[in-house]
Amino acid sequence: MTIKAIAWDIDGTLVDSEPLHHKALLAGTAHFGTDLSDIPEERFRGVHMDAVFEAVKPRLPADLSFTPWIERIRDHYIAHAGELRPIVGVLEAMDAAMDYGLLQVCVSNSGRNIVDTNIAALGIADKLRFSISINDVLHGKPDPEPYLAAAERLRLDPTEMIAIEDSLTGAISARAAGMKVVGYGLAEQAGNPIDHYLHHYAELPAILRAHM
Repeated sequence: MTIKAIAWDIDGTLVDSEPLHHKALLAGTAHFGTDLSDIPEERFRGVHMDAVFEAVKPRLPADLSFTPWIERIRDHYIAHAGELRPIVGVLEAMDAAMDYGLLQVCVSNSGRNIVDTNIAALGIADKLRFSISINDVLHGKPDPEPYLAAAERLRLDPTEMIAIEDSLTGAISARAAGMKVVGYGLAEQAGNPIDHYLHHYAELPAILRAHM
């Protein structure tokens, strides 16, 4: 089926945000006296923060709840948003998609404040119809709900959309929703729910044209 829209993941797909997310996790958690510096940067890539909290909870103070923890992490991230940079070539790829007449939205597992911070840092609000954050759905990726919500708001069938993801969690979500999936920077592996592997955004226009 001909695609009419692109659903972009944000973190690691549009913006090189993973280093700042990791710094914010370490700094925010250190505020409560816990050192997580032994955790690799890629450990929680594509994982929403309530799952991160559950994973590190055994190392946190027993009386620390999710809300003050996530607020401290979020505040650090937003305060250092000037460090954020777009993934090489992605802004040009978004411009090409606009030239093709494709609608563009963002679908993220991050909270609304982080999503808006990322979009503002990249200066891409004018290219997007809307964004879906974890606050807009009941279930985040890998559940298909975020991508289904995007298709519903666009009044499109999910098969008329292509998702671009840098994590297997996100790819599973998009495929379960019924979308074609482009995997950015992911290792090719049999069984992955990915239709196209992308190593540089200069390759994306040709992929899009193949589905138009």
